[in-house]
Amino acid sequence: DKNRTYGIDGRLAIGDYTQINAWASKTDTPGLDDDDHAYSLKASYDSAEWSHGIEYTEVGENFNPEVGFLSRSDYRKFATNSLMRIRPDDLWGLMEIRPHYSYRGYWDFDGFKETGFLHLDVHWEWQNGYEFHTGYNIFTDGIKEPFEITDDIWVQPGSYHDSELSLSFHTNQSAPLSFGIHATIGGKFGGERVILSPYIDYRIGEKFSSSLSVDYNDYELPGGDFTVTLSRLRLSYSFTPKVLLQVLMQYNDDDETLGTNLRFSWLRKANTGLYLVYNEFDERGVDGLPKGRELILKYSFMFDVFN
Repeated sequence: DKNRTYGIDGRLAIGDYTQINAWASKTDTPGLDDDDHAYSLKASYDSAEWSHGIEYTEVGENFNPEVGFLSRSDYRKFATNSLMRIRPDDLWGLMEIRPHYSYRGYWDFDGFKETGFLHLDVHWEWQNGYEFHTGYNIFTDGIKEPFEITDDIWVQPGSYHDSELSLSFHTNQSAPLSFGIHATIGGKFGGERVILSPYIDYRIGEKFSSSLSVDYNDYELPGGDFTVTLSRLRLSYSFTPKVLLQVLMQYNDDDETLGTNLRFSWLRKANTGLYLVYNEFDERGVDGLPKGRELILKYSFMFDVFN
């Protein structure tokens, strides 16, 4: 009938570029004894030319902060990264070249590697706002229990070692019209996958903005093949700097589900004010009747009790 969490954290700056962050925490829950700790130590260096980082984190199996959020437990994590910024004087109109790498690995306390991800990349940024990323990823997926990735297609336990090519391009995102695409081609769970994610953004002045994006996923796995396409449309119109109407529509062709989110906000200050939200979810395709509707009305007001 009780749960307590204790924690301490600190930050130390060394010179102009180096910073050390650390935290430690422990929970107290009836029936959960030992292995209820968590801590992390991270060091970073960030200057105009270089950026480096290294991190170690450990979260015990019985660490249980019930009033907080814990995305993953029972693991040890090691991560490191390094990035170099190069600004050529005159090379193909380039403004900056950023070669970099990053690595993160997760292990359980028995030494089983649950996740490993090595990212090697170079970002090419031009003076006109165009940007091209040329990346290569090497990763490990450690699966302890079989799971159903989609209907009747299962991924079996094991350690899967794969690699993939990751390419990304986008035009000047500050322009009224911009577009881009991200492509991933390589292995996954002992098979192959292709991910294509194009998008296009358009805005008119400061009042209207829109975005249309598509995520296409094509998997060929030992347990079977499948494709999933997720389409999103975002619209936003500002009547005034404080009065805003937003629409989000999303369609999944695998489940044939259509979701709509409509939000009207009339702000006062500091994100306080009136919010009107309408959600609609349909599991029977574009022409089907809505399965669920939700209407939310919220008003928030903040005041200073001492004045």
